[in-house]
Amino acid sequence: MRIEIIHCLKDNYSYLVIDESNNTACVIDPSESKPVINFIEKENITLKYILNTHHHFDHIGGNIDLKNRYNSIIVGYKDDANRIPEIQVLLEDGQIWKADNFEAKIIHVPGHTTGHISFHFFKEKLIFTGDTLFSLGCGKIFEGTYQEMFNSLGKIKRLPEDTKIYCGHEYTLQNSKFCIKHEPENINLQNKISKINEKLKNNLPTIPSSVKDEIECNIFLRAKNVESFSKLRDLKDNF
Repeated sequence: MRIEIIHCLKDNYSYLVIDESNNTACVIDPSESKPVINFIEKENITLKYILNTHHHFDHIGGNIDLKNRYNSIIVGYKDDANRIPEIQVLLEDGQIWKADNFEAKIIHVPGHTTGHISFHFFKEKLIFTGDTLFSLGCGKIFEGTYQEMFNSLGKIKRLPEDTKIYCGHEYTLQNSKFCIKHEPENINLQNKISKINEKLKNNLPTIPSSVKDEIECNIFLRAKNVESFSKLRDLKDNF
């Protein structure tokens, strides 16, 4: 499988998971259709599936256009059946979603929204975390609770350390400023910030990160309990 990062809107990332054996693909969280269409037309790819981590418009905005144009199948969490328009496949927590050569475990990660899920392509050791876990950050808590978000991050934290993390937005540099303010002596974080700046200077995405990187550098994953996590989340909201 090959992963292509598609830059959408202002700072969103959509992702294509491409099966190179037959040039078919899934798209994860197409916030708008045009950049996705441009890429798949250029590469002559068949878009078979649209995978949504949650219902926010900046993650589903391209769904209908892509479905209508390519007859793609929209896939998402069962509890978002009324919030993701024209959803066709309803997923459950812990389910293994398998279609053609694509296979991912569904991990329910509420907090940002109640119906948020991650797609863990465990054979390829990669996960699409939407707006639950960002590189050096985590999503705002809109519908869930601090406890839910803390637990959700814990689920991702327990994955193999070499799992690659693909998140929904390019927020890494801004997130790094908050992390280093609270952990100025963190050598791993200092090194990661150098790499972030180098990538951005060369107009490259800071994504993917890895579980190992986030455990070492992401202050939200380093919080020992929900109380300290909650304080950090409140501070970040006003940072």
